[in-house]
Amino acid sequence: MATLLLGSHAVLAAEPIVIKFSHVVAVDTPKGQAAEYFKKLVEERTKGQVKIQIYPNSQLYKDKEELEALQMGSVQMLAPTTSKFGPMGFKEFEVFDMPYVFMNEDQVHKVTRGPVGNSLMQKLESRGIKGLAFWDNGFRVFSANKPLKVPADLKGQKIRINSSKVNQAIIQSVGALPQTMALSEVYQAMQTGVVDGADGNVSNLYTQKQYEVQKYVVDTRHSYSGYAVVVNKPFWDKLPPDIRTTLEGAMRDATVYNDQMAEKDTNLAYERIKASGKTQVYVPSTAEKADWVKAMQPAFNDIAPRIGMATINAVRSAIAK
Repeated sequence: MATLLLGSHAVLAAEPIVIKFSHVVAVDTPKGQAAEYFKKLVEERTKGQVKIQIYPNSQLYKDKEELEALQMGSVQMLAPTTSKFGPMGFKEFEVFDMPYVFMNEDQVHKVTRGPVGNSLMQKLESRGIKGLAFWDNGFRVFSANKPLKVPADLKGQKIRINSSKVNQAIIQSVGALPQTMALSEVYQAMQTGVVDGADGNVSNLYTQKQYEVQKYVVDTRHSYSGYAVVVNKPFWDKLPPDIRTTLEGAMRDATVYNDQMAEKDTNLAYERIKASGKTQVYVPSTAEKADWVKAMQPAFNDIAPRIGMATINAVRSAIAK
């Protein structure tokens, strides 16, 4: 009996640690590819002690469901857009959505890879969430089925947004009507006319095939689009220290990979959208870009008190260094 018990314990001890990693985008997006790369690194470096099970394209949970599922422990890892944390009470994360705060990824990285980014992630721990990394996903643009060149062209258009008070304010500032909707529902909504267009990044515009039902895109790049890779904190805290160290190392490498892929993927998505012949991409002139910045200034002013000037000034200081 003792021998049998020892044998059963040995079998139990050999069982791998399983991490369910859920996300809402396609496998061939930067996030989808980075998740797969993270899985590969972890399973190689732990020699199978840890298994990463990836569920893309909202297979497990949609946008509105995934953070609750993480907190309940139904899934261990997510990579939601940073704006998802605003409705949870972490309004500081909405600084990433504010119009024309960041002009390029280098400015973003000064924030996400420094003390300001670390401070934001630490806030999540009070709700049982451990932040591991920020992942790029390019900048947001507008699409619709009517020509878009200047802010006035969006007036009266029903524009899909993710759940974000900042994005809502941005859409209203250009006279459009914000429609909050899960990413997985957008294609059909565009196809049936439930929405006229969307505020989103170019990668999703292509991989979600939204360009097939959108005739025009204007390259405003009005706000940053990125993710925060997070894990269930109670689950994380129970992991052996050496496993946590290995996961952190794999995440650092996967973050570099994601950010490289995001830049490459944005350029490739634009090329493929143009080549499809289904969607025209318009790049605003310098004067037109100034009109977009001016039009969205009221949104910036309205939302700044919600986020807090301390956070905004910390971001600005980080960018200026």
